[in-house]
Amino acid sequence: MTERVLVVGSGRDLPTRVRQALPGTETSVICRLEFVAKLRELTEHTRVIAVRHDAADQEWIELAAAAHARHPFTRIATFGERDQDRCAAIGEALGLPTHSPRTVALVHDKQAMRARLRETGLDATPSALVATLGDLRAFVREHGLPCVVKPVSGAGSAGVSRVTRESELAAAFERAAGRHEGLSDSGVLVEQFHEGPQFSVEAFSELGEHQVVAITRKYSDPVSFVELGHVSPAELSTSQRDEIHVYTQRLLDALGVESGATHTEIVLGEAGVRVIETHVRMGGDEIPALALDATGVDIAECVVRQTVGEKVLPGIRAILAEPRTPRSSAIWFAALPTAGLLGEVTGLDEARGTPGVTEVVLLVGPGTTIGALESSDSRVASARALGQTADEALSAAREAVARLEFHLCVRVVGEVTV
Repeated sequence: MTERVLVVGSGRDLPTRVRQALPGTETSVICRLEFVAKLRELTEHTRVIAVRHDAADQEWIELAAAAHARHPFTRIATFGERDQDRCAAIGEALGLPTHSPRTVALVHDKQAMRARLRETGLDATPSALVATLGDLRAFVREHGLPCVVKPVSGAGSAGVSRVTRESELAAAFERAAGRHEGLSDSGVLVEQFHEGPQFSVEAFSELGEHQVVAITRKYSDPVSFVELGHVSPAELSTSQRDEIHVYTQRLLDALGVESGATHTEIVLGEAGVRVIETHVRMGGDEIPALALDATGVDIAECVVRQTVGEKVLPGIRAILAEPRTPRSSAIWFAALPTAGLLGEVTGLDEARGTPGVTEVVLLVGPGTTIGALESSDSRVASARALGQTADEALSAAREAVARLEFHLCVRVVGEVTV
C-alpha cells in the first residue's frame, strides 16, 4: 500500500526524509502562506495547500478533508511546534492517528499543564495565570520569591524572567505580556522558581510506551534564561538518572502522549525533579545531534520511520543496550553584551581548529542588527565539540566560541563608529 502522508507545516528536510525512508511514499503539505517559501523540494510534494495563519481551524480541516476525499491520506505528521494544534484537529477529523487535541493543548498551555500535574499529584509547583500586575503581586505575597514570569505559550525562552525582588515585577510582567514567537496576548504565567541545575530529557514514545534516550545538561543565562550551552550525556548518579526516567515517563503519561519524540526541560533541586516545560517534538539547539553522538540513537530518523508506520522503540532500546566507549558531545553559543550592527567576524579558522571541535556556525551575517540577549534568536554563533568527559567537550566548545571576534558598528549621537 502506498503511504500518503499529510505534513502540517514546513518540516524543513524531514518530508524529504519521509519519502526516502519508504520509497513510493507520497507527501502533501498544508501550511501557512508565509511558510510556502521555506518548503524544500517543493515540486516533489503531491500537493501544497497554503492557508492564512489566522484562518479558523475549521478552514484548515475542510481544506485537508477535500484533499483527503480525492486521495485519502494514510498518515499525518507535524515536525515543529507551530500549528501542532491544527495537526491534532485535522487528525481527529480525518481519523488519522496523531497527538490528541487535549495533549497538544496541555503541552502548549503551560498553566493547563501545571494544573494537570497538580491534579495527578506528580508536581505541586504553585502557578497562576495573571491578567494584571496586581494579580502578579498577589501571587508573590502568597508564595514568595523567587518566581518565574513568562508567556503562557511560546518558545525559545522569549519573554521569560526570573524575579528575585518585588521591584522587578513590573518589567517582568511587561516582557511576558508582549508579542513572542508570532503569538500575541497569549497571557502571562507566574510560577514558583526551583533552584538547581537544569536538564533536558529527550524521549521517544510508541503506543503509549516511553523510552528516555538522553539526558542533557543545559546552561542558561541567569537573567534572560536563554540557553547558552548543552552537553550530553549529563553527569548524573545512577539514582538521579533513575529518578529523571521515572518522572519523565509519569509526566508523559499524565499529558496523554502516545507517540513520537518529546523534549522535556527539568530542574533537579532539593525537592527532586520538577518540570519547567515539555514539548511534543524534538529538541532544538542541535540537542538531537548531541544525543546521537552520545548514544548512537538518531532521533530524527526515528521520527521519520515512525511517520511511515515502522515500529522504532525496539531498535532504540537495542542501540541503548549496546556497549559504547563513553564520550560526551557539547554545544556552546556566542552572545554579545553590546547592541549594534554586525560588521566583520574574525577568528573562524582558529575556532574551527580548536582540538575536539567538530563544527562552528555563524547564526547571523554581516549587516545584522544585534540586540540584547532576549531569546534564542539573539545568539550569534555556535560551536560543537566532542570529548571523553562532559568537561572536556564543554571546554572545547567554549574555547572555540571565545576565539571568535565580532566587530560591531555602534551608533552614537547620529554618527556611526566602529
